[in-house]
Amino acid sequence: MCGLAGFFRNATTPGRDQHEGWLHSMGDAIIHRGPDAGAVFLDDHIGLSHRRLSILDLSDAGTQPMVSASGRYVIAFNGEIYNFQALRQDLQQAGVQFRTRTDTEVLLELYERKGAACLDHLNGMFAIAIWDTQARELFLARDRLGKKPLYYYQADGQFVFGSEIKALLRLPFVKTELRPDAIKDFFAYQYVPDPKTIYQNLHKLEPGFWLKTDGRQVQRGQYWNLSFQPLAGRSLQQIEDGLYELIDDAVRLRMISDVPLGAFLSGGVDSSAVVGLMAGHASQPVTTCSIGFDSEKYDEVQFARQVAELFKTSHHEFTVRENVPANLANIARYFDEPFADPSFVPTYFVSQLARQKVTVALAGDGGDENFAGYSKYHTDAIENRLRRLFPGVLRRNLFPLLASLAGRVQHPLTGKAQSLLGTLALAPDTSFFVTNCFFRQSLWDELVTGDLKAQTAGYDPADITRQHYQQATADDHLSRILYTDIKTYLPGDILVKVDRMSMANSLETRAPLLDYRVVEYAAAIPAALKLKGKEKKFILKDTFSRLLPDDILYRKKMGFSVPLADWLRHEIRPIADALLTDADGGLAQCFDMARVNQLWQAHLGGNNRHTQELWSMVAFGLWWQSYGKVQG
Repeated sequence: MCGLAGFFRNATTPGRDQHEGWLHSMGDAIIHRGPDAGAVFLDDHIGLSHRRLSILDLSDAGTQPMVSASGRYVIAFNGEIYNFQALRQDLQQAGVQFRTRTDTEVLLELYERKGAACLDHLNGMFAIAIWDTQARELFLARDRLGKKPLYYYQADGQFVFGSEIKALLRLPFVKTELRPDAIKDFFAYQYVPDPKTIYQNLHKLEPGFWLKTDGRQVQRGQYWNLSFQPLAGRSLQQIEDGLYELIDDAVRLRMISDVPLGAFLSGGVDSSAVVGLMAGHASQPVTTCSIGFDSEKYDEVQFARQVAELFKTSHHEFTVRENVPANLANIARYFDEPFADPSFVPTYFVSQLARQKVTVALAGDGGDENFAGYSKYHTDAIENRLRRLFPGVLRRNLFPLLASLAGRVQHPLTGKAQSLLGTLALAPDTSFFVTNCFFRQSLWDELVTGDLKAQTAGYDPADITRQHYQQATADDHLSRILYTDIKTYLPGDILVKVDRMSMANSLETRAPLLDYRVVEYAAAIPAALKLKGKEKKFILKDTFSRLLPDDILYRKKMGFSVPLADWLRHEIRPIADALLTDADGGLAQCFDMARVNQLWQAHLGGNNRHTQELWSMVAFGLWWQSYGKVQG
């Protein structure tokens, strides 16, 4: 796993020595992604910087940027190509002679022969930058699901790119003017969705896309998308056998490594299945790592321990206690943008623990989005059934009226009743956004102030959800919302969290359940086999009943949650208090701080209604301390 960065050289900017210094500075900014080696490439038109975390072919032969045998192409590559050995054999049969044992060289030679079409042959996670010295054209690409990040900046005749925003910010001409609609997106989603970033003129390359540019004109294309076309003529047993074989092969491919390898283990279905399959391929005990909390409500280590004993792994545990306040600000800095999924904290610590034992860790990410594992999918299914009982006009008129009447009743359940009745009046795509929105529009309207209020008037973050929902090639509602999450929540939240927190500890993570073959196969499984009544992930659980015991398969899902309300009142209260009352901080640029303080005092008094909103404000404040003040 590595990090890359670079820029087109511009006649109006300083000369070679200055540019080489910039490249080294960009590499230093992301040294955590590749502490083992660093190098730069500079010609008359472009500069490339690369940091290497050695995984395959540990010799210096694998150092990047790497020049092709022909001398025409230069590559800076972040990721792993899991099927590189098969691709290498095909190329050798075509007469290619390799100088290294790396997947980087295989990718480089494949691109020389197939161009952008090489992406169709890759099974892996990657961000790629390839410079064509003859055509003077840069090719950028990102893997199908968005495991690896890739950013680019284009403004005032400048083009810059890199694995993390912090590398781009090392260049003096990169402006950091904030993007108002992205701020509103953050509070709604808890992250900034692709292709936006928090900054104007700075973008994420979306998963499954490529980009070509000469530094001035940009051409973009999508090489992969997910289709929900159902499997036909297969029995349940045949579907499950095919699924098991695919996931087992995905695990096997991800165990190829020249450095120590292990796994994250939560004790849930996904990570337990991965560990169980790993044990079947390993010649020695699998190294597993788990994270726990003092709060029994959030602690899963007992289940992880059960799985570790079942598969006789070399198991290690860490409990998050006083480490949070001492490390929170530093951990949050790795995101470069506001990011408010609180599980980034335990993800950081479990990555830190794993890095003490291994350099590569397999994880269970992707199971919930592929197989309908979140509780929200069941809740949404119930709401959608209720919605279908009423014609559109009646629904849109009746439920808001009932919600208004419910608001006049003093009862502990009034709030939930109002929310449910309100969402039932909405179309399914909008309802899915509203029920999963972390910052209600009414609260936003109550808090937002100043220029941001005017700049975001009329903008609706729900448009992002609706766009993906409508683009899904699926006939049923569940498949459409799974597609929406795979396009938004998965790459914007889950994969960002895992990438930044693992890379902060120079740890590579691999996700077998996000092998694109598994994702495509899962999309073709009928929705009724994913969410069967109340049973979430039915098909995945039934498939792995041959490997895992029922008390692991069918226990209540806990998720990778944290005791957030208690943290705000106790462990991180001094941090939160400072940020939520800072009249000159980032929040004061957005919100009415007197009203924010009212919400904060209510929370300290025991009211948990606005826990997530307050946490998102803390997360925004943490980001502002590190990055918000550097606007230019």
